[in-house]
This record gives sequence, C-alpha cells and structure tokens, in this order.
Amino acid sequence: MQEKAGVVVSVVMGSDSDLPVMEEAVKILEAFAIPHELYLTSAHRTPERTEQFARGAAKRGVKVIIVGAGAAAHLAGVIASQTLLPVIGVPIDATSLKGLDALLATVQMPGGIPVATMAIGKAGAKNAALFAARILALEDADLLEQLQDYVRKMAQEVERKHENLKI
Repeated sequence: MQEKAGVVVSVVMGSDSDLPVMEEAVKILEAFAIPHELYLTSAHRTPERTEQFARGAAKRGVKVIIVGAGAAAHLAGVIASQTLLPVIGVPIDATSLKGLDALLATVQMPGGIPVATMAIGKAGAKNAALFAARILALEDADLLEQLQDYVRKMAQEVERKHENLKI
C-alpha cells in the first residue's frame, strides 16, 4: 500500500466502479483540507488485503474510515470487525436492486460491530465525509469553526433561493 503522510480519513471502496460516488466524499474532505487517502479492497475478492488494511489503519494515524460498497456490501462490516476506529458505510447503487441490497447489508450489522450507515449513493458519500469531519472536530477547534461556517452558508443559500422565489 502506498502510504500518505498525515492521513486521518481513509476512503475505502470495494470496486473502482464505486469511485464516481466516493468522489463526493473526497470533495468534502478536500474542501475542509482534511488529509485523506483512497484505498481499494474487497471483502470477498481480497479478504487478506482488507484485514491488513483494517488492522493497520490506526497505526498509520487514520482516525475515521469511510467505506463505500455495493451489492452484498460486506466491506464496511468486515473492516469494522478488524478495527476500533469509527467506520462510516456508504451503500452504492450497483445492482438491479438500486442500492437497497447494499443499504441493508451495511446497516444490518450484528451487535458489537458498529457501522454508521449513510444514505445510498452520492448524498451518502457527502454526508459520510461531513460526519467524519464532525468526529474530527471534537478535537479540532479550527475544523469545528469551518463546519459552523459551512452550516451557516447552507442556511444562507436557502434564504437566497427563497428570495428568488418571490414574485
């Protein structure tokens, strides 16, 4: 694995076809200047690689892991079973079931294997990165201030759009 110095969030995907969705998480992490990495591994096709990644993440300084996976979507749960780091799952719409299979696989963890599960697709990836930022902001006052500013700007955007509706 190619290591990046200072990484605190790892964005993991089960397939390279998940990248268009998971790029939404990357955009948010970049907007907040949160050091991150992308990592590709499969719970089913590369179980040893997945275990090695999960067991070594904390030692490398990773603090939060965001995991996108489609179909059976076991990746987030497998990673959560091998680390004590917070794991945030993003179900990917990869089958004829339109992501419902991935949602259920990601959210239905057995007791003792926590995975915070976001919405299916791009909104879920964006929210996963924002959730990771909120976790990190517990110990980072500057990041907390950036998040507060982000929320204010969202509210201002709604007000601006409301004003544009007036006839």
